[in-house]
Amino acid sequence: MELNSVILTAGCSVGFFKLVNNGFSKLPLPESACRNAWKWRNISTSFVHSFITGIWAILCFYLHPQMAEDLISTHSVFSHALVSVSIGYFIYDFLDMVANQKMSQTWELLFHHVVVITCFGISVLTSRYVGFAVVALLVEINSVFLHLRQVLRMADLATGTTYRVNSMVNLGTYVVFRINTLAWMTRWLVLNRDNVPLLAYTVGSVGMAIVTAMNIVLFYRLLRSDFLKGSTREGKEKET
Repeated sequence: MELNSVILTAGCSVGFFKLVNNGFSKLPLPESACRNAWKWRNISTSFVHSFITGIWAILCFYLHPQMAEDLISTHSVFSHALVSVSIGYFIYDFLDMVANQKMSQTWELLFHHVVVITCFGISVLTSRYVGFAVVALLVEINSVFLHLRQVLRMADLATGTTYRVNSMVNLGTYVVFRINTLAWMTRWLVLNRDNVPLLAYTVGSVGMAIVTAMNIVLFYRLLRSDFLKGSTREGKEKET
C-alpha cells in the first residue's frame, strides 16, 4: 500500500467508528447506563472494533499462512489493511477520550494508544513487521469479552449466569490470546534481534514492555474483581 492508501484507509476507519458511535447514541440504553452515556457508547464502539479485528486477524493467517513463517517482510494487502484500519480506530478513540474525559482519568489508555499508533504506523509505512502487528491484534479476541463484561456491568447485569460465563471465558481468553500472545511476541523480538534494525527493535521492546505491564495489572484487577472478591465474601459468610 502506498502512503495515500494508508492515509485513506485510516481516515475512512476514523469516520466509520465515528458513525458507529453516533449509531449507538440513537439506540435506547439501559437506565443504569444513562448516568454515563458517553462511556456506554465508547465501550460499545470498542466492542465493534474488537469483534471485527479479532475475526479479521484470524482470517489473515488463515488466508495467507506464509505470513506466520515470516512476520517481517511477508504480508498480504488484506493484513496491511487490517493494521491501517486499527490505526484509524485508535486515532478515533484517542480523540474521543480527549474530547470527553479528563486527562487524569484516561492517561493510561491515551498512552497505550500512542504506543500502538506509533508501532502500527511504522509497520504500515515501511510495509515491514505487518505480520507481527497482526499477531498483536489477536488480543482483540479477548477484548470482545472484556468489553462485553463492561457492558454487562454498566447495564446492572453483573450477577447471574451470563456474567459468570462471560467472566470465565474472558479470563480464559485473556491468558490464551493476551498474555500468551504478548509473551510469544516478546520471545520473537528477542530471537530476531539481529534481523530487526535498532530503532524498530527499541520502539518494539519499549512498546512491548509498557503494554505487557499494563496487561498484567489489568489481569490482576479482573481476577480480584470477578473471582477473588466473591471467594472472600463466601468465606466470610460461612464463618458467620
